[in-house]
Amino acid sequence: MPHLRTGRSRRPILAATLLAVVASSTLAAVPATAAVATAAAPAGSPATCASAVPAGTSRVDVELDGTTYPVRVHVPDDARRDKPLPTVVNLHFSNGNADIQADYSGLDDVADREGFITVAPDAAIPTGDSDLGPVGVWNVPGVPTVAGQYPPAGARDDVAFLTRVIDTVVGLGCADPHRVYLTGHSGGARMASAYACAHPEKIAAVAPVAGLRSGTPDQDDPSAVVPGSCTPSLPVPVITFHGDADTTNPFEGNDDPRWGYPVTQAVTGWAHLDGCAARPRQTPVTTHVTRVTYAGCDQGAQVQLYRVAGGTHSWPGSDLDPTATQEVDAASLIWDFFSHRRR
Repeated sequence: MPHLRTGRSRRPILAATLLAVVASSTLAAVPATAAVATAAAPAGSPATCASAVPAGTSRVDVELDGTTYPVRVHVPDDARRDKPLPTVVNLHFSNGNADIQADYSGLDDVADREGFITVAPDAAIPTGDSDLGPVGVWNVPGVPTVAGQYPPAGARDDVAFLTRVIDTVVGLGCADPHRVYLTGHSGGARMASAYACAHPEKIAAVAPVAGLRSGTPDQDDPSAVVPGSCTPSLPVPVITFHGDADTTNPFEGNDDPRWGYPVTQAVTGWAHLDGCAARPRQTPVTTHVTRVTYAGCDQGAQVQLYRVAGGTHSWPGSDLDPTATQEVDAASLIWDFFSHRRR
């Protein structure tokens, strides 16, 4: 059964926020949320998460190449923290940040209900400010940013950074290394896709929303994938969502080297990489949502696409976007998919 939008209370929405989401994937005026405490990771590996990270929302310091980055971590108040928990790493869209993505995706609400941890890092290429602090874009390997420019020399290696994020949270006793999952929206989805290509051993499944890729678009011919740009050593279960009226990352693709080839090509690319059976199964889910499933994959992997007819560049079920379909709740569907998988 689809997850309908009946379980979460709706929050006040500012008009500027709604327009920004639709126009540029930037939440320029998200309503303020409670302040978060900062929890520096102690030296060594504590026996339990409870001794290192408080319940609720806090920040954990992650070090890479001599620079320390505070990373947003949300631990359910009533979670058992005497043992590592499933953990979802949640990547914000271009011109966003961790707090905005947490609100936009609604994953913290699902985490509180189901008992898993969410980890939301910030991109390090700055693009401006919002009501919830500085915003930025990810260093997605081999492609320009949404500004049309390649990341500057010396930009943080975000594939290496995400590995450090995962290793840090595992080392604190919080994350079960066999049950770490990765999701993201738009630019965060493209970053999540690239990470799944590079380090399938670190994650048990991936859920790119409005941004699935299965390799780098060819800069001379964006309708093609650069050979060898996605060669995961293990199959990766994939669930993805995409509206066929998305004008930012068009379902049918475009000639932008940041995006390029169609969503269906990305989905079939992962089906091939995962060794799935050739013929997908299409299942109507709601009036405007169809699930396309590739099964019979290596090591029990599966590839699922939720295609939203008339859907925009949005996170299905988001309380913060009036253009997002409310027929299904991506956050709940993602967790259902993740919860059955471990590495």
